Amino acid sequence: MLNFDKALDLPPQLQWKYANEPELMEWTIRARNYNTCAANSIFYFMAALILGGSFIMYSVYEGMSQPWRTLSCIFFFIFILFTISCMTHQRMNFAYRFTQSGVEYCEWKDFPKWALTFLKWFSGMTAIIFIYLATIDPTFLIGALIGPGGMGLMYLSMLNSKRFQEMHTQYHHYAFRWEELTQLAIATNREVVDLKYSVTQEGNDFKTNWSLNVFCKRKQKETVANLIKPYLSPGVPFIKAKVNVPMSTD
Repeated sequence: MLNFDKALDLPPQLQWKYANEPELMEWTIRARNYNTCAANSIFYFMAALILGGSFIMYSVYEGMSQPWRTLSCIFFFIFILFTISCMTHQRMNFAYRFTQSGVEYCEWKDFPKWALTFLKWFSGMTAIIFIYLATIDPTFLIGALIGPGGMGLMYLSMLNSKRFQEMHTQYHHYAFRWEELTQLAIATNREVVDLKYSVTQEGNDFKTNWSLNVFCKRKQKETVANLIKPYLSPGVPFIKAKVNVPMSTD
């Protein structure tokens, strides 16, 4: 039996279908379940764009004092870049479990409470800094209203918006029998084992063909693939190929 180091606990909203069977392999992982190349490209492009915007701000604010011009531009760059990174570097929690019956996995994403804590403390600390600097130059009071004040309003809106929090909360469970798998592929571009499957969804009278991306820890995909291979039906292809990771679907 193989057990990878489990860093995540399965949330109470999710349960294993074959919990009564001993696991052949089980592990949890946090992964970016989308095209990371495209996301990284967007992040670097936006970082360059924001940096250019910061220089433009610095050149436009000639009437302000030197400390205020510099701090406002740095604050603008860090805050906007942090916001962009939250969109391009999101991670989903995954738990995988293999048994004699098949492969099943749970994926979930809880509302990031740390983001609220970060906004609250960061806006509070920057407000104190700006108020202190206002004793040197009164123009810093404007910065305190625009910067920390805006972050405080964002914190309150995220805290009190149930709909916003529900949009960033997901719980899903999927289970497939070994005979439903139609291809096994080791990804050459990511730490992923790609499984193609063909199943008849409940309430349908036709087959659904799709891919299951099994996210692995570093240098574990060969071990995962070799464990799966003996349980596949005869003639199921076992290949190595570049794998595209689409957004997960419900």
